[in-house]
Amino acid sequence: MSPAATVASTLITVAPTGAETAKADCPALPTTPDELVETAVACEAAGAALIHIHVRDRHAQPTLDAGLLREAVAGVREATDLIVQLSTGGAVTDPLEQRLTVLDADPDSCSLTCGTTNFGDGVFLNPWVFMVELYRRAPQREVGPEFELFELGHVHAVRRLIDECGLPFGGKVHVDFVTGVPGAMPGSPQALYAALALLPAEVTSWSATGIGRAPLPIAAAALAAGGHLRVGMEDNLMFAKGQPVRHNHELVSRAAHLATLMQRPPMSTTDARALLAVKDRRTR
Repeated sequence: MSPAATVASTLITVAPTGAETAKADCPALPTTPDELVETAVACEAAGAALIHIHVRDRHAQPTLDAGLLREAVAGVREATDLIVQLSTGGAVTDPLEQRLTVLDADPDSCSLTCGTTNFGDGVFLNPWVFMVELYRRAPQREVGPEFELFELGHVHAVRRLIDECGLPFGGKVHVDFVTGVPGAMPGSPQALYAALALLPAEVTSWSATGIGRAPLPIAAAALAAGGHLRVGMEDNLMFAKGQPVRHNHELVSRAAHLATLMQRPPMSTTDARALLAVKDRRTR
């Protein structure tokens, strides 16, 4: 996809929680089922069309508990029209086999990180055999993966997965560039555009994420190049210098305002489902 591709509207993804930040350090972080649903409702109203979910247990610790995953999917799906995407990354310490069980919770979409990467002081392990197994299981559940790219080498892994395993469920290939993670691709427009130039022709849409101090320059660069946006407290806890984020909808609202200024207003959930070829699991 050309960096100059014209896209009429912007898919905004919200990643509200993540697995890294402690609730004690950030009381505004949504970690309970009720907080997650309230966040989803507010963020949909602010312009989000997709929610990327990590779940926490009753002690606010990251978990891949099957019951809590199903509860999160069902709760958000009942209260909103958002596309529900579950993280298969979990926490960096989660076992690979347990990460595969995320698909059992019946999400609309799942993340698929395309390689191992340094992640702060830890290592985010994604060996090739794990990636292939996840990629092959997803269509069996009629789930489309979002390819998470932390490094330039991860772009090549998308090419290799398509060559060896074919296109994903629905036939659409959506990737998300995750920039600014300490130890991985920097959060700069130059890094984003270098990765963008390497995308396989099969990629039908892409988004970009800026970690830490990178969300605004990455958002501006992505919008200018025809890409979409991911924001949220998983990626950024500060709205501005000295101003903590109080709620995820603040980040979604800012992204929606920026997209509208760029004459690419937020995409509806209906259009987002068409963009990503998501199976409609809604019962309402």
